[in-house]
Amino acid sequence: MEPPVRLASTGTIIHGVSVGEVLGVSTLAEARLIAGESGLGRIVQRLNVMEVPDVLAWVKPHELLLTTGYPLRNTPQSLGRLVADLDERGLAALAIKLGRYVDELPAEMVEQADRLGFPLILLPNDVGFDDILNQVLTDILNRQAAVLARAEEAHRALVQVVLAGGGLNEVTEGVAGLLDVAVAAVDGGGRVLATAGPPDHVAALRESIGREGPAVGAVRVAAGGRGRELASVPVVAGGHHHGRIVAYSPAGAIRDSDIGILERAATVAALVVTRQEAVNAVESKYRADFLRDVLTGRAGSPERVIARARAFGWDLDRPVTVLVAELDPDGDERSAQDRLVACWTAAMRRHDPRGAVAGFSHEVVAVIDAEVDAARVAKDAASAFADMPPATFSTGTSRPSPGGGTLPEAYAQALKAARVGRQLHGAGAVAHFDQLGVYRLLSLVNDTDELHAFVRETMGPLATDDDAENADLRRTLQVLLETNLNVAETARRLHFHYNTLRYRIGKLERMLGNFTDDPHLRLNLTLALHVLRMRGI
Repeated sequence: MEPPVRLASTGTIIHGVSVGEVLGVSTLAEARLIAGESGLGRIVQRLNVMEVPDVLAWVKPHELLLTTGYPLRNTPQSLGRLVADLDERGLAALAIKLGRYVDELPAEMVEQADRLGFPLILLPNDVGFDDILNQVLTDILNRQAAVLARAEEAHRALVQVVLAGGGLNEVTEGVAGLLDVAVAAVDGGGRVLATAGPPDHVAALRESIGREGPAVGAVRVAAGGRGRELASVPVVAGGHHHGRIVAYSPAGAIRDSDIGILERAATVAALVVTRQEAVNAVESKYRADFLRDVLTGRAGSPERVIARARAFGWDLDRPVTVLVAELDPDGDERSAQDRLVACWTAAMRRHDPRGAVAGFSHEVVAVIDAEVDAARVAKDAASAFADMPPATFSTGTSRPSPGGGTLPEAYAQALKAARVGRQLHGAGAVAHFDQLGVYRLLSLVNDTDELHAFVRETMGPLATDDDAENADLRRTLQVLLETNLNVAETARRLHFHYNTLRYRIGKLERMLGNFTDDPHLRLNLTLALHVLRMRGI
């Protein structure tokens, strides 16, 4: 009988033999299980002999305690409590010889052993304790030696994977070969990164992972009474959980020593992950530097740009659209930037695998096929990024560009759209350059004091929200200008009576001038309202 896993508080696997296996040794061939059959899977690591009544002070977890009952001959009433005390201290089982000092075990003791799953074993009188000690300890030592040898073999094989530059595919293949099980490497989000083993077993493993979802920690699962099928250990590097290594055996053949090998595989996987992260960081910097040079016109001739882009898997020799995703200033850029790059990279992979994407200091720039729906890509990336409140980003989209030397201009358009879009609509805005209209011109005015002065001079008392009535009048003015002074339509939109609106128009003209007859004044008022609509100026 294969022993079940016993996890210590640290999560380490306890090696030894089960009580059921102990009963199979030759010296205990005549031994008989009296009670606690459900505890035959308890692990025996050591043996001890009960020679004193206060043995509880000397016992240790995972011991098989041998006794003739001599220390209890004068206090048989303590037998009823002995099982609970031994179980509480984590002992594996109690083996006793009856007839010499204790004639029989109390019914209460047997019932308690069955209830706790604590094996009580009746020893034959003709077997010496020294024979039991020698045979069982030898078996334990041989088992541990075999486990260590197997673990050393696995360690050498897995280290060779790292030295040979292998990745998660090679790690899972190595573990599957060593353990004869299906193996998967899973990231922190529950996504399967690599698998190995028989295809039907791998399919069952994927299904189990899908049901189980993301998990951290060493886990052993028994299914359908057939033994342990699933084992999972975490992949930890730099204090961060990067996922787990999961093994599956439909025959329930995963053993204690297999968990130790899985833990070694998880350590190797952690090395692979950190190595790949370092490589990705370097490659990401090269990609970002190159794309920045392209977008600023410093990357060289169009032929050189196209050739180098292909080395990164990018196709810049086609009509494209440039998108700029810029973190909004209220977010924590340090924690959000890496996530922003990851979300945009994933979105680009789904919508345009040949598109270019790279992260700059506080923005992400993407160059996608002009035929791809840029708004949909931005929405996809924003949806993935939405689980990181309160961080948000604004997105700007350029006009379609033929590529090559026009990319710097397209980048400038996208950057302008992102920043002006945020001024108009606030954090999380998505704006296209062609939709900016007059705001493109207003955004060129770097002197914001001049813009404020223009608004005050043009709007007079309507320039601020200090007075609620003036703010209401400004809203009336805005709708009038939007409807091209159509009084009936303005009254309908504002839900005013026609005469009420005529009264308001008269009041506005006394404050601002005769704008109904002066097209230049109407233009100035329209521009002033546009300036007021822009945020952050």
